[in-house]
Amino acid sequence: MEHFPLPELNDALIERYQPIQEKIAHLMPEEEWLTHLPWIEAINQRKQEIGAVILAHNYQTPEIFYGVADITGDSLALAQQATAVEENIIIQCGVHFMAETSKILNPEKTVIIPDERAGCSLADSITADGLRALKARYPGVPVVSYVNTTAEVKAETDVCCTSANAIDIVNALPAERIIFTPDRYLGQHVANHTDKEVILWDGACEVHEQFTGEQVRHFREESGAFIIAHPECPQDVLAEADYIGSTSGMIDHIARHQPQKVALITECSMSDNVSAQFPEIQFTRPCNLCPHMKRISLKNILRSLHELGPEVQVDEAVARKARRSVERMLEMSRKPAEKAA
Repeated sequence: MEHFPLPELNDALIERYQPIQEKIAHLMPEEEWLTHLPWIEAINQRKQEIGAVILAHNYQTPEIFYGVADITGDSLALAQQATAVEENIIIQCGVHFMAETSKILNPEKTVIIPDERAGCSLADSITADGLRALKARYPGVPVVSYVNTTAEVKAETDVCCTSANAIDIVNALPAERIIFTPDRYLGQHVANHTDKEVILWDGACEVHEQFTGEQVRHFREESGAFIIAHPECPQDVLAEADYIGSTSGMIDHIARHQPQKVALITECSMSDNVSAQFPEIQFTRPCNLCPHMKRISLKNILRSLHELGPEVQVDEAVARKARRSVERMLEMSRKPAEKAA
């Protein structure tokens, strides 16, 4: 990457980013931060030069999440924000289905993922052919698919959902039976909160599936932490949790209740990024890393800004059908807020 020169590390550069360094000092030694700093500055300079915006998921590492991202959040927040950005170049610091969703919602814009190998075990667990076969077994039953799916699967879906709105969307549909794909654990969590019959696909997140109820129970006994679990975890894990929520739900719950000690049963970087927002709370980390999210790095972000690739493309016929299911999710997600107002 010699042809992408980095700025010199000097006192002025260190001082400019000092507020961020102080915010994540408990997560990263100063020596490590200083190695990241020239890359962070180069990325921020380059995105301004070309008019790019960086979207970063909550599972990204702190130097990306706090150092270069313009918009951060869970998959629902990123999907919503992707429709509002003015920039013509979107750098998606997440996994491939998230970049596809940004492209589906912004067909005229350039959407780039820094490493196109950044996949998702959930998205890989279901295909459009598999979903069509399931629909044939249950004709007329509406399909709710997690956004952790490919564009082809979204195109076969009636409405998408995220972990933040899955229960509300299933309950809002005027049908007594629902096909829910692909996460069986999230689907079972939804089934526990609805009177509808939920037909599940046998998929799972390789990160959250690793947790066990016994691990969580032992961790609570040893640490005394308030346990917050993601609904992609197995049912025995959720049974041990004090609160179950999406990544945005976790943050909201912590902000409202301010527990003294918290354990987030989810991806490791989520704990890091949230702990920087709540320095007065003690976070313990019984967490697992997502190998796919960790393919995104400062180095390949900078490369993507210079090379304007790898660019994400979605077949227009597929995108048109997928867009309906994503836009329906966004529309249904807005309604409760509108009613509350």
